Amino acid sequence: MDKPLLKRDGFWNLPNSLTVARIALVPFMVWLLWDDPTPFELWLGFFIFVGGMITDIIDGWLARKWNLVSPAGAYLDPLADKLMVTTTLVMMVERAWVPAWLVALLICREFAITGLRGIASQEGMVISASTLGKFKTAYQGTALGVMLWTPHTFGMDPQVTGLFFLYIATFFSLASAAEYMIQFFRQGAGKVKRPAG
Repeated sequence: MDKPLLKRDGFWNLPNSLTVARIALVPFMVWLLWDDPTPFELWLGFFIFVGGMITDIIDGWLARKWNLVSPAGAYLDPLADKLMVTTTLVMMVERAWVPAWLVALLICREFAITGLRGIASQEGMVISASTLGKFKTAYQGTALGVMLWTPHTFGMDPQVTGLFFLYIATFFSLASAAEYMIQFFRQGAGKVKRPAG
């Protein structure tokens, strides 16, 4: 019996379609946060960002549940997440909601760990997911969501509260990066390969 359309093995199954939709919304987030956004634009940005974070969980779960994990999906899923988060952070620098040095630090961390994972994969090493990295993702998503939430709730300024969570996310970001690097070098990545003969 054939699989239903959204469960089929081709590229345009539901998990990959959700991932591509998240990537397609990134330029829209730039437009929303450009040039003094209105409260309505911030609300829309909030729902797009939170929706993107939710679908990031859903598409991975569906791909595993329906056995639709593919190299394309494995590449695009984390890329979509990084594009959405990085774009939102950069646009918040434009709004002076987040210090530029903090965003630069977070982006450099992502470049470093992505490169590390790429080398580890080529060498057949397994760099296991870090609990600290999951904390980083949770706090970072919460921070950006709070900043896009326009009302002052319970007397809290959304930008100040969001920045507080972002500093916590930065701590976990650096701690998880250190943990990944320790895993990498413990598996012998620092050993010099000598030619045979």
